[in-house]
Amino acid sequence: MPSMDELRKNVRKCLPELQEIRNTELRDKVVEAWALALSESEFASIDDIPAQAAPEHPLFKDGQGTQSGHFRGVARIAQGIADGLEALHPSLKIDRDLLWACGLCHDLGKPYEMSPRNQARWKSDVATYGYPAIRHPGYGIHIALMAELPEVVAQTAGYHSMEGEWVKRSLLTTLVHFADYSYWHAVDRAGLLVGPMFLK
Repeated sequence: MPSMDELRKNVRKCLPELQEIRNTELRDKVVEAWALALSESEFASIDDIPAQAAPEHPLFKDGQGTQSGHFRGVARIAQGIADGLEALHPSLKIDRDLLWACGLCHDLGKPYEMSPRNQARWKSDVATYGYPAIRHPGYGIHIALMAELPEVVAQTAGYHSMEGEWVKRSLLTTLVHFADYSYWHAVDRAGLLVGPMFLK
């Protein structure tokens, strides 16, 4: 297993948009969160994680996508939505550093859910573990809080997906939620995945 310093270096390499976060303390916490998430799995880099939305979802064709590309894409789409909203509603004043952090950290729990070791264990005895025992949103909250990221980043990690249908999402979590779904719907519709992800 790589050292924490090596993991941090790999995170910075995979996520160049980290430089968009002007607050250096927040930027460092995002790096630390990802290094921590990776350290609790077999993955040495974000891009070692299979490039799919969840273990049972289709992969990209011919290596056309990566997990870092997904995180970067979601963060950029969320920023684009914020641009459009602020152009029409300047009073919103969306915190862009926090929005970058939310976008880049929304899938913090993926190394745990996608871990081959965890997948094999869970599938070996679904009656005992369930499947999956813990989805990436739930584990993402754990990682975000362990890394002392702001609460809204933890909320985004935990409620960007279907789990968020049971809470009132913050504005930043809402932006990332729609960015995440937009990303997967768009790559699905563009035919970039091995098989269809959505029926509609």
